[in-house]
Amino acid sequence: MTPDGPEPDTARRPASARDRLIAAAARLFQEQGYAATGLNEILAGAGAPKGSLYHYFPDGKAGLAAAAIDAAASLLETSLSEAHRRTGDAAGMVEAYGEMLAGWMEASHFRRGCPVATVALEVTPGDDAAAQAVREAFARWRAALSQAISADGVASQRADALAGFTLAAIEGALILARADASAEPVRAAAREAAALIRAARPQG
Repeated sequence: MTPDGPEPDTARRPASARDRLIAAAARLFQEQGYAATGLNEILAGAGAPKGSLYHYFPDGKAGLAAAAIDAAASLLETSLSEAHRRTGDAAGMVEAYGEMLAGWMEASHFRRGCPVATVALEVTPGDDAAAQAVREAFARWRAALSQAISADGVASQRADALAGFTLAAIEGALILARADASAEPVRAAAREAAALIRAARPQG
């Protein structure tokens, strides 16, 4: 998830075949799910030759999904950091990020969801590359949120609990927003999470 959308895509066409494959995979996973997305669709969307996929991703679709998830996780961490810098506290960061996600959902006409969540709902928990990448992405996002909340003086255990709740609320809200074709669930989830974070800060 990023302010411009939760996919590792950019306004300019990525220069390398590897980057094009990652961008195409993430976009298609968002729009139609992991299982429903075929390798030929990804190759066509990337404008890449067939042999390039296994050249860059020997594990095939699972390895490509892992790369797409890792790229999304990195972009989310960067976006959270930028929102934190602009707002100055964790609650403001969550509100600002929720507003950015809501705006992105509206701009996409609710066609796309979080690429990590779509993969998470379809892969079997285990040790393959895609499942491992899902676990790591959610852990990275939770850690980034927890760090920001802790910086406001909240005890580490409470900060981690609030980070987990915030992540779960926003991810769930993205699903509701897509189903309802309304960004209000995302804005509401961010507001309520921010209120809990503010209430947890030391007073005085």
